[in-house]
Amino acid sequence: MSLELQDIAWHQSVGRLIETLDKPNFWIALVRLLQQYVPSDSWVILLFSRDRPAVFAECPGTDGGPDPLFQDYLKGLYLLDPFYIASRENNGAGLFRLADVAPECFEQTDYYQRYFRLNVVADEIQINVPLEGERTLCLSLGSRRPFSPEQIALLGLIQPWVMALMRQRLGFEQELLARPTAPAPAWQSRLETAGQKVENALTARELEIARLMLSGCSSKEVARKLAISAETVKVHRKHIYSKLGIKSQSELFALFLQAQDS
Repeated sequence: MSLELQDIAWHQSVGRLIETLDKPNFWIALVRLLQQYVPSDSWVILLFSRDRPAVFAECPGTDGGPDPLFQDYLKGLYLLDPFYIASRENNGAGLFRLADVAPECFEQTDYYQRYFRLNVVADEIQINVPLEGERTLCLSLGSRRPFSPEQIALLGLIQPWVMALMRQRLGFEQELLARPTAPAPAWQSRLETAGQKVENALTARELEIARLMLSGCSSKEVARKLAISAETVKVHRKHIYSKLGIKSQSELFALFLQAQDS
């Protein structure tokens, strides 16, 4: 069987990348190699866990400094990220597309309108490596245009290489892995008493429904996830709005944002 020149170039590039496994520029080198085959406009490598995400490397903002929108993400918006939610519900390995994990009403959410489409823009794909302790190492690529089926297929072919390299790199990330991470923001407690008396606090079920609503789940999706009826979901939503003194999901999102700064 003959090898194409492009196949040879790929293996040569991977060989050079392996030599950088212990170098500070490994993550950038890995992303640049992937971008030769699948162009992207943004990227980040982070660790999902029960605490706030730990960032291994990220693309710089437009001015070369930290991206302020991404800082908002790390402060608490990640709780509404379809990829984060999927990693917590099912810590699976492999390549995931936005279409695989996004809830039915994702594009109608304030999270999508006020963060995702401004920061990621159009589409996102993620390679996940599950780790011990309910953690997931993630390499995420964002694009201003939807990734094509051919690009997804190509990433699927090279995914085993990428995942193996990501795992091997962890041996040189012990300092970051050992660093304490900040706990997830207690936005629930803020919603429980946001402008209301303690006796009007949201129940645990109402809090869960509020989070699912904010992430873009339709009433049917919430019902399916929680094994209740769609009508029951609508009743819970009415109670949530009443207790919090709000009338819309946008107002609920505003309370969520306030909780990130508490």
